[in-house]
Amino acid sequence: MPALHLDLPAARALLLAAQGLDRRPRRKATKKDVLAAIRRMGVLQIDTISVVNRSPYFVLWSRLGAYDLKWLDALLAEGKLFEYWAHEACFLPIEDYPLFRHRMLDQGWTRWRYSHAVMDKHADVVARILATIREHGPVRSADFERPGHGGGWWEWKPEKRILESLFTAGELMIARRTGFQRIYDLRERVLPEWDDASLPSTDETNRTRVLNAVRALGVSKAKWVGDYYRMGKKETPSLVRALGEEGALLPVAVEGWKEPGYVHPDHLPLAERAAAGALKPVLTTLLSPFDPVVWDRTRASELFGFDYRIECYTPAPKRVYGYFTLPILRRGALIGRLDAKAHRRDGVFEVKAIYLEPGVRITAGMLADVARALHECADWHGTPRITIRRSDPPALAAKLAAAVDDA
Repeated sequence: MPALHLDLPAARALLLAAQGLDRRPRRKATKKDVLAAIRRMGVLQIDTISVVNRSPYFVLWSRLGAYDLKWLDALLAEGKLFEYWAHEACFLPIEDYPLFRHRMLDQGWTRWRYSHAVMDKHADVVARILATIREHGPVRSADFERPGHGGGWWEWKPEKRILESLFTAGELMIARRTGFQRIYDLRERVLPEWDDASLPSTDETNRTRVLNAVRALGVSKAKWVGDYYRMGKKETPSLVRALGEEGALLPVAVEGWKEPGYVHPDHLPLAERAAAGALKPVLTTLLSPFDPVVWDRTRASELFGFDYRIECYTPAPKRVYGYFTLPILRRGALIGRLDAKAHRRDGVFEVKAIYLEPGVRITAGMLADVARALHECADWHGTPRITIRRSDPPALAAKLAAAVDDA
């Protein structure tokens, strides 16, 4: 029988503490804190939508507060991070490169990520691109721009698809980004010390990824673990249970769960505090739609009672809440979401709509917490004037606007 028993608020608190979302750091963030936050999460998902800010920057802000966006780009250029397919396209700590090298070498895994037919059809272009990079140095996709070409995968010129294919196969790496545009270079130049002779076995990498995922999640059902690094849905839960049986993971009982949860031994002290009711999240902040807390819709629903879908991929007539709604995290609970846009030129942070979850009461404390989070977010974006258009419930908009003015 599991030795630890967690009620649902304690399980939420444990996940948030593991993710660095239980409270703000006491001091101003540094570049080292950015790297530490990414190592803590294990993955930082990349997305280019910038209605408010691009997701990787926003995910870090949720945890660290205001920081210099250039630090993320610098860490990539310095070789502290690398990019690859993990949960999706992600920034990853460079020490985890061996955990993903098997994917680069496995054509069965990479086949769905790029077109072998394109590579075969344009073998001469592949050879020319590699020769050009080898002789002249890193390249951008824009170096191959052609007049009249649009964006999107199906309209990509062959060179763009080939660059992405060579990246997926591990022949190229992202050396740095300029204006968020990828700069491709040869793997042996970006990571000259790597030798495939050092590659751990597939079993070892799977085991390590599972342990890392559980540590990043704080507490997890076996069936949730595979999603974190996009591992096999059938075999991963069995591996989680096996690691629990051998003691590499710690089974815990969670209120309402018919199956055990699992905790990494590194988080045993946190889990014990959570079980004793002593782990109390105090942070109120806004989350990116691509934050690890909410990217697994099933986990967000079962753990937080929060049904969340990223509606930017939903046709406009079918959207319920908005194109890019930001979940609102308040003191351990997901209490709502807001549809926002940062108008930097005008200095305005626009809340097009804000929605509370059913049962969330409008209290002075809640209004003050959300108003403070809005100010922190708006100030970081250089948009200090906050406007609130509408809300559900309708009374919320005016009350929150007043709280924003008082904050």
